[in-house]
Amino acid sequence: MKRWIPFVKSDPTVAVIRLSGTIGATTRAQLNDEMMAPVIDKAFKRGKPAAVALVVNSPGGSPVQSSLIAARIRRLAEEKEIPVHAFVEDVAASGGYWLATAADDVWVDPASVVGSIGVISAGFGAPVFLARQGLERRVHTSVKSKSMLDPFQPEKPEDVARLKVILEQMHTTFTDHVKVRRGDRLADAQDLFTGEFWLGRRAVELGLVDGIGHLVPKMKELYGDKVKFANYSRKRGLLQRFGTTLTQDAIAALEERADYARFGL
Repeated sequence: MKRWIPFVKSDPTVAVIRLSGTIGATTRAQLNDEMMAPVIDKAFKRGKPAAVALVVNSPGGSPVQSSLIAARIRRLAEEKEIPVHAFVEDVAASGGYWLATAADDVWVDPASVVGSIGVISAGFGAPVFLARQGLERRVHTSVKSKSMLDPFQPEKPEDVARLKVILEQMHTTFTDHVKVRRGDRLADAQDLFTGEFWLGRRAVELGLVDGIGHLVPKMKELYGDKVKFANYSRKRGLLQRFGTTLTQDAIAALEERADYARFGL
């Protein structure tokens, strides 16, 4: 009611965006720019929030989607002149940490897993299996690099060398983003950008995050005891809610479980 009464100041509102799950361009991924764009836009634009809080719980995923989501958050934060705070739950690793650093400050639980600043490419090779089954792989291309890293052909040293160049370039992009966002808060540690990850208190010492803190008490500390929270999250489609994508959901759950397991979670 206060907001409709002239000259009466309303209690501050913090818009809360949950960024939870693996990051990827496919429909099975929990986070990508296409899915999160309406949620993020609404959080920044509805009701003139005093701040936006990101609740991050992600083991990472696509570097491109991580970059797109983080860039969207930064554009709106600067356009609307709204401060952004990130709160890490179980994990903000790899692309999850990329998302967290879209905030002006990052807060963690002592047991939160943080870091893993690196890029990974993983897959399987099955040329021996095909040979044992009497199957012959036939690939015809107009140029030499179109069949690069074909999982059904023996691995080629030149393909691996080319892949490492690409991964190093992606890693540089990730590293540059972290250095820009964290600035002189980062400690001078040799293993900071090697893919290593740490628990909350050590992450504070390394300057990867700003301190130990949880969403509600920290927002009350910054914006007063009367601060209100408006929660924004991605809504599941009608078909998903009625379970018609059960197989896809099961596959996504297994993939996500494997991603979290890398960090002992």
